[in-house]
Amino acid sequence: MTPLMRDRLDTVRHVLFGNPLNLLAFGLFLLILLTALLAPALVPHDPLRTNAQSALQGPSARFWFGTDQLGRDIFSRVMVATRLDLLIAFGAVILSGMIGSLVGAMIGFWGGFWDGVVSRLVDVLMAFPLFVLAMALVAALGNTVVNVVYATAVVNLPFYIRLARGEMRVRRSLGYVEAARVGGSGDWRILTRFLMPAMAAPLVIQASVNLGWAVLNAAGLSFLGLGVRPPTPEWGIMVAEGARYISSGQWWVAVFPGLALMVTVFTFNLMGDALRDILDPRLRT
Repeated sequence: MTPLMRDRLDTVRHVLFGNPLNLLAFGLFLLILLTALLAPALVPHDPLRTNAQSALQGPSARFWFGTDQLGRDIFSRVMVATRLDLLIAFGAVILSGMIGSLVGAMIGFWGGFWDGVVSRLVDVLMAFPLFVLAMALVAALGNTVVNVVYATAVVNLPFYIRLARGEMRVRRSLGYVEAARVGGSGDWRILTRFLMPAMAAPLVIQASVNLGWAVLNAAGLSFLGLGVRPPTPEWGIMVAEGARYISSGQWWVAVFPGLALMVTVFTFNLMGDALRDILDPRLRT
């Protein structure tokens, strides 16, 4: 094992075991990821099967989270919905992260006319409430899962463009860049081989935070009827369907999907802090 790898492992160990919240974040993330992968094979009931005789039953030994208005098992639906919500979030964040970081790095490195144009477009995007912009995009493109991913990716683009542009403007004049240029490396090689890998850490941290927002955005769109369509299990749809029953005492229909959504967003936010502690060299002591 090289000294660099040993140093990284020591840093990870220190961050995880030195702060219980960091260990909790990665533990919850592992649990959520395993749920998304294994839930369809582990759920006790068919999440789509209806049973009028079992409608709106409270939590019990048979139905751990109770049943909804159609008699479907809420626990099974919450578990299965994890995969869809994570797929939407990861798809949107990967798409926006790749495109946004590349565009931001290019305009930050070369500057000039396109730097001004893209920067003004980013300012225009940031001037709109991002969730309202996502609603407008889904309404215009159509109410499908793929369009929810595209809309969420578009509203995430400004974060990565701004971050990559700022990082690139700081790093493009550093000594190792000048050394690479003197050594015969062209602009594109310097950009892709030296500068972009060097700014991966802040982009990964930003992606972790955006994952929580992407989950919340997808659930919000579904809650308003602009996202995933029923009867597909999805947290936002389940909260929307259960909200009408809270006043009549059937609180479990909306509360358990809402708790799953809250825990997931909380986990990604905690992971952002943990990744910052691991990847930021200024915090390594």
